[in-house]
Amino acid sequence: MSRVAKMPVVLAKGIDFSQSGNTVTLKGPKGSLSLDLQADISVAQEGQELLVKTARDDRQLIAMAGTTRALLANMATGVGEGFERKLQLIGVGYRAAAQGNVLNLTLGFSHPVNYAIPEGITIETPTQTEILVKGNDKQRVGQVAADIRAYRPPEPYKGKGVRYADERVVIKEAKKK
Repeated sequence: MSRVAKMPVVLAKGIDFSQSGNTVTLKGPKGSLSLDLQADISVAQEGQELLVKTARDDRQLIAMAGTTRALLANMATGVGEGFERKLQLIGVGYRAAAQGNVLNLTLGFSHPVNYAIPEGITIETPTQTEILVKGNDKQRVGQVAADIRAYRPPEPYKGKGVRYADERVVIKEAKKK
């Protein structure tokens, strides 16, 4: 069994685990998430811990058990605490404003960019140049942040654009005469 799959997933207080067939569901204060298991992988609950087990010792199945354990750990964190991704807008006149289910972005184009916020995701703009993407599904939070960043990724000469808060952009040297 993989080293990752051998570690138990510890459930915090207030998180409920339920299983019906091959579908595992976790419910907590931030909502509920479900995961469809592969045929030969099972999940057992022992107290406040979840254990991932395989039916046979197949190399690919063992790797999938590790992936399943990681997904369950992310689900437990998501329904308990939630995930957050912070974006910064760097550039003169670059602004963001969240209005209802739409994020209005001004990114130096001739037109404003309106991004429809998907369900299960909340977007806040504490200042005009900061965007907070929050949700309980780690993959969806990261994908929404990547979609917003893709409108104007940081360029290498001045560093202008939309970047993650922890991203470091290496600035290139300008062309010499």
